[in-house]
Amino acid sequence: MALGLAASLVASGASAETRITYKSAKTGSSYYQMGVQLAEAMKANTDGEIIVTVEESQGSVQNVMEARARGGDYVFTTPPALIGLAQAGKAMFEGKGDPKFDEIRGLFPIPSLTMHFVMSADSGVTDFAGMEGKTILLGKGSFGASEGEKYLKLFGLEGKVNLAEVELSNAVPALQNGQIDGFVTAGSWPAPNVIEAAASTDVVVLSLSDDQIAQSKRSKLVIPAGTYAGQTEAIATTSLPVAAFTTTAMSDDAAYELTKTFWESKAAMAEDAPWWKGVDKELMGNINTKLHPGAIRYYEEAGIELTPEQQ
Repeated sequence: MALGLAASLVASGASAETRITYKSAKTGSSYYQMGVQLAEAMKANTDGEIIVTVEESQGSVQNVMEARARGGDYVFTTPPALIGLAQAGKAMFEGKGDPKFDEIRGLFPIPSLTMHFVMSADSGVTDFAGMEGKTILLGKGSFGASEGEKYLKLFGLEGKVNLAEVELSNAVPALQNGQIDGFVTAGSWPAPNVIEAAASTDVVVLSLSDDQIAQSKRSKLVIPAGTYAGQTEAIATTSLPVAAFTTTAMSDDAAYELTKTFWESKAAMAEDAPWWKGVDKELMGNINTKLHPGAIRYYEEAGIELTPEQQ
């Protein structure tokens, strides 16, 4: 579930060209497609001065881990909660702490991670209890995989579900050929791999009860009916905020241009992809770490109020 940027300034005649490698989530995910859109927006809105190349990554945890070794040209996206865990050396970062994590700084919010539990109609599964004895693909290394594993434990399914050793990028063909009964993915809705699955075979995207959502300690999100092929009712699920981050090593000018271009391109991007409509200034409150000075410069110019912990 998650994205990264690596930018390097390259002298080009009298001007400077910013080359960015956008290290995204897995191909086929909504976040990878967001990376493509952002690349196009950066090129269009900076007259080609910011050139972005999109790459695949293994997910949010990997993106945070790479902040330890990357230089001042690195930007990545991840749930803000993972930044706190990394800086405290907890959970998946236990024993992997590094002073570099304290140099991470925020830039801007992006669409929230939305959990999708996708089951084939042939499996007969319509709720979590029905997943017992079924073969489920969680993927590896991504937020969706770790979150999916957490939900299986919460709802009494640990050890009662067969976990498939298949990459998430192969989830749709694996579902089509009966290799798996379902898969778990985290991406802003509408999620491309869920669109593909629903368009090619009959699927059921599971809803969570209010009690299950409360147990997850995540925010409730409702995916409207008709979002996916064959979906006649709204889907109640959970979501987690996501934001773009860099480190103090990035130049103020680069951070300023990235932040400014993002906000000024968002409305145009929303015309092509509905997930951008869910991003507004209210989501800034989800970034509970310090912002990069270059980003702060943009927010001050735009009149966007920041919290004390962001400054």
